[in-house]
Amino acid sequence: MADGQPTDLGKGSAAAVVTVIGGGLAGCEAAAMAATVAAKAPAEGGLAVRLFEMKPECFSPAHTSPHLAELVCSNSFRSDDPDSAVGLLKAEMKLLGSLTMAAADSCRVPAGGALAVDRERFGETVDRLIAENPRIELIRAKAERPFDPALAKDGPVVVATGPLAGPETTGPLAELAGGGNLHFYDALAPIVTRDSLDPDKFFAADRYAQGPGSYLNCPLSQDEFEAFLAALLAADRVRARPFEEERYFEGCLPIEVMAARGPRTLTFGPMKPVGLVDPRTGQRPAAVVQLRPENLAGTHYNLVGFQTRMTVGAQEEVFRLIPALKKAKFARHGAIHRNTYVDAPRFLDPFQGIPALPGFFLAGQITGVEGYVESAAQGLWVGLNAARTALGRRPVLPPRVSALGSLLARLGPNDGQKPFCPSNVNFGLFPPPSPNLPKRQWSLERLERARSCWEPFLKEIDHAPAPRP
Repeated sequence: MADGQPTDLGKGSAAAVVTVIGGGLAGCEAAAMAATVAAKAPAEGGLAVRLFEMKPECFSPAHTSPHLAELVCSNSFRSDDPDSAVGLLKAEMKLLGSLTMAAADSCRVPAGGALAVDRERFGETVDRLIAENPRIELIRAKAERPFDPALAKDGPVVVATGPLAGPETTGPLAELAGGGNLHFYDALAPIVTRDSLDPDKFFAADRYAQGPGSYLNCPLSQDEFEAFLAALLAADRVRARPFEEERYFEGCLPIEVMAARGPRTLTFGPMKPVGLVDPRTGQRPAAVVQLRPENLAGTHYNLVGFQTRMTVGAQEEVFRLIPALKKAKFARHGAIHRNTYVDAPRFLDPFQGIPALPGFFLAGQITGVEGYVESAAQGLWVGLNAARTALGRRPVLPPRVSALGSLLARLGPNDGQKPFCPSNVNFGLFPPPSPNLPKRQWSLERLERARSCWEPFLKEIDHAPAPRP
């Protein structure tokens, strides 16, 4: 096992094996879902699951924790509103028995209308759920040749090595894709300690008073905002290396890139004061920086939307111009890293399989989904189809009108007219509404169509989550 290429490790007496490479959100979901299918298929000869995770043997540039499913960027799984697109996707995942949703619900931290988690507890919980599953063998070793056909001799292989995959993954992908593998940049926001903040310069509240006051809000006057903006625009940045092209995901732009588009970009974006009233003045501030708790203890807070490519020194200088952060201690500085993904519509089949390499699937952000929830959801479905394939069943697609079906449809064949780029789930991915339906009813119709089809579909494919061990 020195080179991470076992022959029949983890197979035992099972007739087939699903191999998952990568223990991130998508990989853990794929392994757990394959195990769920296996639990219901003893009459078909049995199915085993083996999950490769290279940590703690080695780490990517962005990873620091030995836990599975490490949350590298934010600790938020975004809106918990059941009527939002991401809320609908979460509901569908829960009905499928999602490992990620189960772990997140058990590790919540206050975050207003969002689902945010304690990172450490979340990782520990995923570790435990994987370790307790008798059908999953966790192999703490790096798969040096993830696309080696020998890995697929006992059953399908799911490659979920993440958006920072190493050359052992990206090299073969580039060759298979014929130049179709792409990349974009993702940015991390800083984290500060609560005890270093000036308590007289922030107030606890959720926007529009929609929650118990989970966020710490740092108000700025117009003069303070203008001084901050000037310093931000003049700050030193970490420069791209010669072989790197600065191409950012629009949903996660560095704050200095947003600022360069105009001052109103910030006050309509991460520094918007709408829905917040400073109790010291009784008025809405000119701008607000929101801090979200990183853990249950409330000792560390994330600067919401403040992902950045500024140098460490510039970050400390610029962010301390925010009055509440004048003496802030940074537990983590913002950073930038490259995320790799393939041109899924041209490279993958509708089930996320690789036509050029039978028996192999891709899962997670490397397929071009963006976000924790989307990566986990896509991995979950790939795990289901990998297990079905191993058992000799046909792979399936979720209903097109569902949130998951709409997300996966975006990865499917398109007209080739628009460049493919990563995307979060959103109602724009759903099928168009009925003709002549008033625009204010579009979201409601999409929600109703999705909810009405999901459970009947799961019964049709005979899928019900097995009880967790």
